[in-house]
Amino acid sequence: MTPGKLAIPLATGKHRIWLQVGTLLDGVSPNPLRNAHVVYNQNQILFAGENAPPAGLLNAGQREPDLDLPDFTLLPGLIEAHAHFFLEGSELNLDKRTAYLKQAPEALLNAARGRLEKLVRLGVIAVRDAGDKDGVGLALSRLYMSAGHPLMPYVDSPGAAIHHQGRYGSFMAGPVENFASLKQCVEARVQAGADRIKLIPTGIINFKKGAVTSEPQMTVVEVAELVAAAKSFGKQTFAHASGDTGIERALDGGVDSVEHGFFVRDDQLAKMRDRQIAWVPTFAPVQEQVDHAELIGWDAGVVANLRKILDYHAASLVKAHKMGVQIIAGSDAGSVGVAHGLGFLNELELMERAGLPPLAVVNAATGTSSNRLAFREKFGQIKSGFQSRFILTRHSPLETISNLRKQKSVVFDGEVFDCDESVDSAGL
Repeated sequence: MTPGKLAIPLATGKHRIWLQVGTLLDGVSPNPLRNAHVVYNQNQILFAGENAPPAGLLNAGQREPDLDLPDFTLLPGLIEAHAHFFLEGSELNLDKRTAYLKQAPEALLNAARGRLEKLVRLGVIAVRDAGDKDGVGLALSRLYMSAGHPLMPYVDSPGAAIHHQGRYGSFMAGPVENFASLKQCVEARVQAGADRIKLIPTGIINFKKGAVTSEPQMTVVEVAELVAAAKSFGKQTFAHASGDTGIERALDGGVDSVEHGFFVRDDQLAKMRDRQIAWVPTFAPVQEQVDHAELIGWDAGVVANLRKILDYHAASLVKAHKMGVQIIAGSDAGSVGVAHGLGFLNELELMERAGLPPLAVVNAATGTSSNRLAFREKFGQIKSGFQSRFILTRHSPLETISNLRKQKSVVFDGEVFDCDESVDSAGL
């Protein structure tokens, strides 16, 4: 065994593993459990709690844990709730990014497949893809559901997002104008295999002016009709929305989650809380614009605008947490500088830097997603009946979220992957 790595026995469908850990983060509780026990097999967690597990859940004759790890923290595997698999986030050169997108869909899919195992080894066990027009996310969702698929996280995709012709989003969306009605547009997405429906009711931030300067591209009536159509097919909706006017339309239209949400008002946070609309704040892409301003071509004035936007966003995040808004972590991976997996870890660090307590960040990246986003499978919590997909680390994320970058063991369906701090970011 390599020094520092755990010799965790392999779990099978019949052989169960009993761990005792110093700290257990279940993904939803406001406080950690101490000196807790977890029993699991290859398929699911059978027991989690502070008391010793019932003998009937253990292997025949077993009376002691397989491992007693008083210095370790066990937490659910991470759920990346906003990523674009068809994009390569680690590439900063804008010309190369443009050339990358000119590839055939098959090439984009092959590049995306190359990211899958790396994500699991980083501790990311599930990804909610946020849309592409070439079917990459849908293909990965189908791949996950197929027998004998490669090592990969659960993938959930909307397929092509929905926008208006000539407005923002054409690189990842298809226009409603291609259909006779909004409901037919949604139905086409469902027939293509969409796990949920992605809407683009607004444009994006004008970084030079430090504001969203374009009018929203969808009315409240349109958003509500699209949401109703999605519900009629049993699908959730999530909406790209920045700027308070566009956010208001998304909220009043009844979407399940607001993505980005830059310039959200306090009263809109209250609406999110009261209407059980989740918020995915995605700090990372804007922070990357600051961190790489010289390479991207931003001057001091633009950087000042970006910092103001991030400061306002951070204050809104802290308010949202205190108000009881359901906060879900997603990085917008694939955006400039936001590498898949690594960018998500950076997003969690940014949420902590903004003022969110580390445990709240962990919950935003695990159990809150699990509870709110209605995935087809049960993961993201350390509870009986949930999949055996979790992280074991000697470096407590309660001290700092950055500890999730350090050496850890990822248990994924009973298999154990030892992960150190050296990560090959090529292709992410």
